[in-house]
Amino acid sequence: MERNIALRLTYDGTNFHGWQVQKDQVTVAQTLEEALTRLCGHRVKVTGCGRTDAGVHALRYCANFRTDCRVPTDRFPLAVNTYLPDDISVTAACEAEPDFNAILSCEKKEYVYRIYNSRIRDPFFANRAYFYPVPLKPELMAQAAKYFVGTHDFAAVRSVGTETKTTVRTVHWYEVEQNGPTLDLRVCADGFLYNMARAMAGTLIYVSEGKIAPEDIPALLEKGDRRLTGPTVPPGGLYLNRIWYDGPVGEMMAAGVEMECK
Repeated sequence: MERNIALRLTYDGTNFHGWQVQKDQVTVAQTLEEALTRLCGHRVKVTGCGRTDAGVHALRYCANFRTDCRVPTDRFPLAVNTYLPDDISVTAACEAEPDFNAILSCEKKEYVYRIYNSRIRDPFFANRAYFYPVPLKPELMAQAAKYFVGTHDFAAVRSVGTETKTTVRTVHWYEVEQNGPTLDLRVCADGFLYNMARAMAGTLIYVSEGKIAPEDIPALLEKGDRRLTGPTVPPGGLYLNRIWYDGPVGEMMAAGVEMECK
């Protein structure tokens, strides 16, 4: 009998060319599929909750696959991690509903973009936060971030490269949190366009620099011109932080989240 298994995993994206399988690049999906194929004894194809670009990390990511292997779900994490490199870890598994699909069943996602805002760089944040030596203004950035909340056409903060039926998305919240020299830009939406989270972060940095006023954001979204908003900031500071689902997969993805993040 075929099972639909959902996995919760976490990974450091530094050494991977993103999530999606590619012909001549090492990716997270390819690495996970190879590990599951060895464990299950048949070729495995995984469906991920979304594409993360090269260098982007995931604190919580969801993928599902179909198999007739009988490994109990509570043993999947330890078993598959035996075949995975140190920068990918499966942390939980559960039996999903037959029609569950990691990307199509997703209700919303939260990304966090981390900035290390200090005059002197910290080597322990290399590839894990955007080192930005110019003092930023979190209060001004938070003021601007509120204008992203709601249902808008986000073409102005989207890079061309992936086809999509619509560039309209709903942002549920966008918060700016400061903890010493680190600044976390926390955004949740029903979906994200290509490079959207990184372009939004770059736009908030432009606001801090005085190149864009907070109240300019609605007009910039209305114009939909990518050239008028901020830059696409480097991938190393971006983390897929949380994903929401109904049912048993939703329970698995939420387990222990209070101890890990907001």
